Amino acid sequence: MITKKQLVGKKFNISKFISEQDEEDFDTENETNGEEGDTNVGDFVDMMSALLNSQTQVHVFHLQTESYAEHKALQNYYEGIDGIVDGLVESFQGKYQILKNYRGGDIYDWKSTDETIKYLKNLCTMVEEKRNCCKDSYIQNQIDTVCELINSTTYKLRFLK
Repeated sequence: MITKKQLVGKKFNISKFISEQDEEDFDTENETNGEEGDTNVGDFVDMMSALLNSQTQVHVFHLQTESYAEHKALQNYYEGIDGIVDGLVESFQGKYQILKNYRGGDIYDWKSTDETIKYLKNLCTMVEEKRNCCKDSYIQNQIDTVCELINSTTYKLRFLK
């Protein structure tokens, strides 16, 4: 079996399986500086980092709230965001490149429902600002699903008490 490390490290003679032009394309593809046409990899990594962090942050809020309705709404978010982010990253990486340089974020204690709503609204604003980092319609649709989950959770926190 050929490992990715062997391919990227050129320890494997790829020319046995592809043409010279394909080999040049392979070399160029792996030397990308993070942007391909209308795609901003750095903004996409920032968005995915924030969404991955949001799963942990919202889980902490879920564990600390004293409201059962809020507890359940937040549970729906942290259980749902995992699969959505996984699909987004896999779609992006399948077309472009493996993402690197994820960043973690600070985790805060629950203060109030209003502060939790503010957190989710800020998260949604960030997603909306960075969504154009990738123009592919199917990735945009997956980003729509993120916004849908955030806004659905915000609705539950605001009106279902």
